[in-house]
Amino acid sequence: MTAEALGVWLGAGFTLCILSFLYKDNPFYKFAEHVFVGISAGYGVALQFHNVFLPNLWRPLIAGNLVMIVPLILGMFLFARFSARVSWLSRWSIGLLIGIYSGIAIIGFGSGDLVAQIHGNLLPLWGSDYLTSFNNWILCLGLIACLVYFFFSREHKGSFGFVARVGIYFLMISFGASFGYTVMSRMSLLIGRFYYLYGDWLHILPQ
Repeated sequence: MTAEALGVWLGAGFTLCILSFLYKDNPFYKFAEHVFVGISAGYGVALQFHNVFLPNLWRPLIAGNLVMIVPLILGMFLFARFSARVSWLSRWSIGLLIGIYSGIAIIGFGSGDLVAQIHGNLLPLWGSDYLTSFNNWILCLGLIACLVYFFFSREHKGSFGFVARVGIYFLMISFGASFGYTVMSRMSLLIGRFYYLYGDWLHILPQ
């Protein structure tokens, strides 16, 4: 058996083990799950070691860049979580990581998502044709209704409550469309696995 054929058999076997969970939880599924998690963790550690730790920290430190001692110490502080006596040291590293990544995320969200969403909703209510005007009106009214629903400083009664209920309908439509899109993407992955089983493994499908 060639290496390629062995890979196909392993892929088919693990696929069937994962799909066996549709029947019930069983040892085959647990075995495939543990192998997947273990390989992913090992691959992630090796990838971080060779692509992050060595080129960005260890080699510059060996070359004489003593500034790298600071991130080295902060990284070692993370392992202090395993000791109850010095676990407080890890808070410095965790706080620094959370602060940096929160700042980066806020900037990215503000420039790439929030501003883009605001700009995308600044549409002319009267477009070049009736369909464009109708779509722009629906979009603007839906945006206002959704914002009213999330305004909790005022009780949702009367006309204010009516607009809030309209916002709920818009939100449900949005959530339903997102869920449908997610299901479609998962179904495409499932179809791909069936093509793999019936084509590459069993050779039932024509090549």
